[in-house]
Amino acid sequence: MKAITIIQPWATLIALGEKRFETRSWPTKYRGLIAIHAGKKIDKEACMQPEISRALERQGYTADNLPTGAIVTVCNLEEVHQITVARDSFAGSVNQNGEIAMHVEGDEFAFGWYEEGRYAWELRTVRLITEPIPAKGQQGLWNWEGLG
Repeated sequence: MKAITIIQPWATLIALGEKRFETRSWPTKYRGLIAIHAGKKIDKEACMQPEISRALERQGYTADNLPTGAIVTVCNLEEVHQITVARDSFAGSVNQNGEIAMHVEGDEFAFGWYEEGRYAWELRTVRLITEPIPAKGQQGLWNWEGLG
């Protein structure tokens, strides 16, 4: 199964269903099941941002108890949207027919780096792994032999 390493707190926000889009500077053609690996790094400053700290606290997490170096969830990479509109608290993409293909606002906007030209990977069907599975992460998409 494909996997991607994401630093904390963003990996846990995905696992908890709080974060639906992972923002990246690059697209992928891959669609399907993907494991989310929590890297060893925790961005403690990000954990103190109000939207992030509230989302973590709702589920009993703080910067001090986030899992690291482990697979924390498996989900479906449904679609990859290029961000074509970005404002102070809203981002979105428009498809070839001029229809809105994706939009984010509110807390979701605070959970990513939404800038025109970047990509929002849409994650669906999130399955939390109650006991994170230790694994060594890698850059980019990589193959994980775990649950698959």
